[in-house]
Amino acid sequence: MSDQNPYEKLGVSEEASFDEIQDARNRLFEQHNGDAKHLEVIEAAYDAILMDRLRMRQEGKIKVPERIRFPELRVQSPPKESPTPREQSPAWLQRMLDQPAPADILLPGAWFLGLSSISLFYPEGGDQVLQLALVVGVGTSIYFLNRKESKFGRAVLFTLVSLIIGLIVGGLVASWLLPQISFLSLETNQFSTVVTFILLWLVSSFLR
Repeated sequence: MSDQNPYEKLGVSEEASFDEIQDARNRLFEQHNGDAKHLEVIEAAYDAILMDRLRMRQEGKIKVPERIRFPELRVQSPPKESPTPREQSPAWLQRMLDQPAPADILLPGAWFLGLSSISLFYPEGGDQVLQLALVVGVGTSIYFLNRKESKFGRAVLFTLVSLIIGLIVGGLVASWLLPQISFLSLETNQFSTVVTFILLWLVSSFLR
């Protein structure tokens, strides 16, 4: 076997493809499993063929397949995980949004539901009842926002902005909607207060 060239040692022709050379090497490995001497000869012949193919490639005689030049490319890289919607969102939005636990949604929701009920079903107290309910709602929103990251100024800012937006949007919607649903005996300030409580609940639950 020592007088044979590397191709003859593997039992392939010099025109054999890379797959044929590799199949021959693997087949001989199985045949001589446990025979360290034969395995060493087979591996040396395989390496010699690779070097010969690379030399011929450098001389422009053949085109070496990518699998010979870069065998590591044959290893399939694991599929990349698609980013979650949260990862696809802008960084500033990720910093603002929270992923609350059910209790962090239900507890503020219970407070604002109660305040909304007071605003709707106890109109005889007049504006004083609504004003008191709004004060309690503002305090509730600040409390739940502040306890997340202990940023009191941020909690106050978010709450005040939500309060202003809620009252404005609620008033606009009420002026358009209430005349069409006259069977509901609601005043504009009652309706806008409930809309404000809904917005405060969303902010205190889903913002940080």
